[in-house]
Amino acid sequence: MACGDCGTGFVAGEKPGFPIPAPAPVGQNHNERHDDGHAIFPLSVARGVTQRPPDEGRGPQRRTFLHAGLCAAATCLAGRTVRAAEPPHDVTFVEDFDELWSTLAQRYCFFSDKQTDWNRVRALYRPMAVRATSTDAFADIVRRVLAELYDAHTHLSQPSDGMPRWPLYDLMANRQADRIRIEAVAEDSAASAAGLRAGDVIAAIDGRPAGQVMRDLMPRCLRGPDRNADTYVANVAVAGRVGQGRTLLLERQGEAPRPVSLPVRKTAAKPDVEWRRLAGNIGYIAIRGFGDEKVVRDFDDALMALRDTGGLVIDVRYDGGGDTAIARPIMGRFIDTPKPYAMMRRRDGSHLGPSWTETVEPAGPFTYSRPVVVLTNHWSASMAEGFPMGMRDIGRAIVVGTPMMGLGAAVFPICLDRTGIQAQYSAEPVYDTAGRPRWKMQPDICVPEGGDILNAGLRALHAS
Repeated sequence: MACGDCGTGFVAGEKPGFPIPAPAPVGQNHNERHDDGHAIFPLSVARGVTQRPPDEGRGPQRRTFLHAGLCAAATCLAGRTVRAAEPPHDVTFVEDFDELWSTLAQRYCFFSDKQTDWNRVRALYRPMAVRATSTDAFADIVRRVLAELYDAHTHLSQPSDGMPRWPLYDLMANRQADRIRIEAVAEDSAASAAGLRAGDVIAAIDGRPAGQVMRDLMPRCLRGPDRNADTYVANVAVAGRVGQGRTLLLERQGEAPRPVSLPVRKTAAKPDVEWRRLAGNIGYIAIRGFGDEKVVRDFDDALMALRDTGGLVIDVRYDGGGDTAIARPIMGRFIDTPKPYAMMRRRDGSHLGPSWTETVEPAGPFTYSRPVVVLTNHWSASMAEGFPMGMRDIGRAIVVGTPMMGLGAAVFPICLDRTGIQAQYSAEPVYDTAGRPRWKMQPDICVPEGGDILNAGLRALHAS
């Protein structure tokens, strides 16, 4: 996403396009707690955290809070009548397919922004579910169904080895006819270690032409072309497959085409919160995830140590997101009265219902009142997009960096009742308090690709 006008107004869901299925039971697994943490039902259900498999190394570990306890129970067929005369796949896989399709038909929030024909999705993939002979085969059908929405926030929770990775991984890219142009490279990744850089062009992936790879990944149930679908499949293509390395055929101006090997990169885990004191009595706190209550305690400890600083940098680059329940008390350290920080909506039949306002309360033993900047990049995802937006909306931070990942909604989890397959989907669009969509948010100070975001943040801090 290039820097520019972020647009105004509630754009999601304003025009027709939502499929309205016949009412269908959706099971008991939808105790909905989305990864932006707005709890619709009590939060006593056990939390689970899904993230990339441990061998996936760098790349955003986007955390999604799912009800692991409920999903474990859902895998059990106790209490159900199993009709022995019917093949298991006719009962299990088809019923789970219907549950998935109906749930998203009723609750997915971005249909009106997509070219996806959801009824055609059912017509294409339901017969595949009928023919599926294993849970693994059915899981791949579920993956393909979700990919028809070309939404990086809607996917299987734990893709198996060999399945496509979620985008963004370690490259941000755009489609360029039958090639893929790299727009940004994640630091400390296999791609950066191999010397890939913005402007490079990928002609082939694992020995197959990039155009063919993208055609294979392209949703099959679109009413018409969509540039966003092209961008989505380009990023899925260069991300490769879970548990596997990649070989990219690189084309760079002035050089002969050459293969570049990107092995699976294992890196040591870093703490979710780190802090230090910078020159000029400026505090620096990096937050790498909003997925654990310990993050709040660690942030409080860091802020206590930095309470005498003249300004503060909060770095949410490469933060995969998490839970509003974690981010809110951190925002609360910077205000002394309650303040609105976001607006949200939800499906109401064939359209999005009215918005409601989310509010943050003051928190902690003292209010930090000195200037604050929040640093972002393309790998700031989900709640790591909501946090800088919220800090700006409560009037307590300047946002400096690149546009973020563009995940525009809180997600709901779904655990299919019979197979126990877990996934998530975009359900509640998020807006700032002026009604501007989060997925179009731009930094206050936009740093060019390859620019020094930290130094830009420090300059903004001193100027304020």
